[in-house]
Amino acid sequence: MSRIFWDTNLFIYLFEDYGNLSKAVAQLRSKMLARGDQLLTSTLTLGEILVKPSERGETELCTKYEHTISNAAVMISFDLKAAKIYAELRSMRSLRAPDAIQLACAANANVDLFITNDERLQGRHVQGIQFIVPLDRTPI
Repeated sequence: MSRIFWDTNLFIYLFEDYGNLSKAVAQLRSKMLARGDQLLTSTLTLGEILVKPSERGETELCTKYEHTISNAAVMISFDLKAAKIYAELRSMRSLRAPDAIQLACAANANVDLFITNDERLQGRHVQGIQFIVPLDRTPI
């Protein structure tokens, strides 16, 4: 069993039609379930996912997204320990604040794998995260 953190973009691919990306995420989730892997994400992910439906006044869709994510994944909060990791990451000035929050939450949870399609994050080394990989190179 591995602890696998999904960045926001994977949930967007899963919920909306992004063609092959959506199929790849669905296949990844199936493999994770078969292996008994634990899915993690941050509360920031939920916040980011809810922006567009909130703008459009789609409260039912917001509720659906919240229910789906909170039932499928362990939600990692941005707590004191994550804030300290965030400060370390941001001190390098090469990361945007939301990216640093995601990485800090994942590092705080000691994840095996952080999956993202954000090229700026791929291949980075963050203590508490064994590997940061793109969707198409996920070793599962």
